[in-house]
Amino acid sequence: MSTPDFAVMRGALADVVAIPVTPFTDEDTVDTDAHRLLVRRLVDGGVRTLTPNGNTGEYYALAPEERRAVTELTVDEAAGEAAILVGVGLDVPTAVASAQHARDTGASMVMVHQPVHPYVSQGGWVDYHRSIAEAVPELGVVPYIREPRLHGERMAELGELCPNVIGVKYAVPDAARFASFARDAGLDRFVWIAGLAELYAPSYFAGGATGFTSGLVNIAPSVSLEMLTALRAGDYPAAMKVWERIRPLEDLRAAHRSADNVSVVKEALAGLGLCRRDIRPPSRALPHMHRSAVSALVAGWGI
Repeated sequence: MSTPDFAVMRGALADVVAIPVTPFTDEDTVDTDAHRLLVRRLVDGGVRTLTPNGNTGEYYALAPEERRAVTELTVDEAAGEAAILVGVGLDVPTAVASAQHARDTGASMVMVHQPVHPYVSQGGWVDYHRSIAEAVPELGVVPYIREPRLHGERMAELGELCPNVIGVKYAVPDAARFASFARDAGLDRFVWIAGLAELYAPSYFAGGATGFTSGLVNIAPSVSLEMLTALRAGDYPAAMKVWERIRPLEDLRAAHRSADNVSVVKEALAGLGLCRRDIRPPSRALPHMHRSAVSALVAGWGI
């Protein structure tokens, strides 16, 4: 087995980390043909890091065999052209099995979803991620942090225990907390990814992030990459011009505690003729009253 190249993996995380949608057929199965075309469109559009089984991919609404199929399809379609960071999670045995499947399929990294449990302790959080990371030492591991009460010192502890934990997807909507957490954990030890996408990317880059996740990239890869180029150059006025352009659409996604986060993206893709707008409960298809607004906003992006 070849030695894992964590430097290459770290470089892939310091980028636009795309979260592909999972399209469905009218029979509520994964539309593999549409899925393959959407992945190809991202790669051809210049995206170099993909996260199958992320939240924009409706991870929690997919059956285990569907999550495996999504992983396999993404690796197959993007092989050699993009780094694959597979979303894993739920109970430890399920997360470990998913990580091992990702490894065996050819992915180089896994992103561990925030633990779904009503009683998460700080030490238990470390143990959870350690169990997964130690099961796949050849993969880069990226915790997805949505819990504002987690201490940066715990992230540092996990990094000491598991050298393959190489990045952090930080998704707490507080730029000051992010900057503090990153420094308490180790600003240079991990690659810091702004996990709340483009609207938070400029403020999180100012605090030390070097990559950001995106669901919007499904609609317009060039827009997300334009923001990345500006942020890498330290050109915050240019980055904020992109921010201003996409804000109305992202506000629709964030409304009502992100009830229509994925629905808005799928509506835009449906308007472009790229996939159906179907979405699974507990999410919903975008209400008719908002569909024309999505079309109008996307029309100005030159897609």
